Amino acid sequence: MTKISAHTSSMNPSQVVSMIVFLVIVTAVHLLYQGAIRPFAEAAVAAYGSGATSNIWVILKDFEQQASVTIGLFCGFLIMYKYQRIVFHEEPLFTMDYLQAYDKTQALNVSEALNELEQSAYAENSSMSTWINCLRRYKNTQNVQHASNAITENVEMLAAQLESGNSMIRYFIWAIPSIGFIGTVRGIGSALAKAEEAVAGDISGMVDKLGVAFNSTLVSLIISIILMYLLHVLNNRQDEMVINTQKNCEKHLLTQLHQQE
Repeated sequence: MTKISAHTSSMNPSQVVSMIVFLVIVTAVHLLYQGAIRPFAEAAVAAYGSGATSNIWVILKDFEQQASVTIGLFCGFLIMYKYQRIVFHEEPLFTMDYLQAYDKTQALNVSEALNELEQSAYAENSSMSTWINCLRRYKNTQNVQHASNAITENVEMLAAQLESGNSMIRYFIWAIPSIGFIGTVRGIGSALAKAEEAVAGDISGMVDKLGVAFNSTLVSLIISIILMYLLHVLNNRQDEMVINTQKNCEKHLLTQLHQQE
């Protein structure tokens, strides 16, 4: 049966690491808001009044923006963690011939090669695990076509697990604009409560609340656009990994197995 390590194929950090990083990001962003962004925003409002609506600190100051920035940074961490796993742990093995120590002119000792790969420190790597499953299938069936089918099955499972491993990232990218829309609803509701003051001639309260409505959506959509681009880059690299894993196995391993016949 084809098997790939779930942690290796999804390439997500462990729950402990994720929780620690998330708490660090929450704390750092909260301190940044309390120590810099909100004080600067208050100073800008005090200095320019309603004219401060375009000030960057005023745009960022509300709780919805803080939540969007926090989740966006954590989502960015997940994407970069998975990307570096591919670049530094998977890609160096894409084109490696794991049977290069064996004489290509001689028939391959399948049992010996399989045992060597299974004992390797890289046995759970997606590339080597494909080789292992292919050799197992050939050992059991003595048929190259069956071994080739094992490669296809393994690669398809790898692609599915990689896609499934991105589900949390996609959820965060969906959630961030939703948080912005919550800010929009809250801001518009608060602005309507200031309608009487606006009719009386004091529009500062309504302008401030409408700023909450529009700024929360603006910030959340910008963060979402950036994260969608990063996810697109990650997906492309994952697709390349899947394709190169299959090519590497077919080029080196299937060629060797064909010599057995």
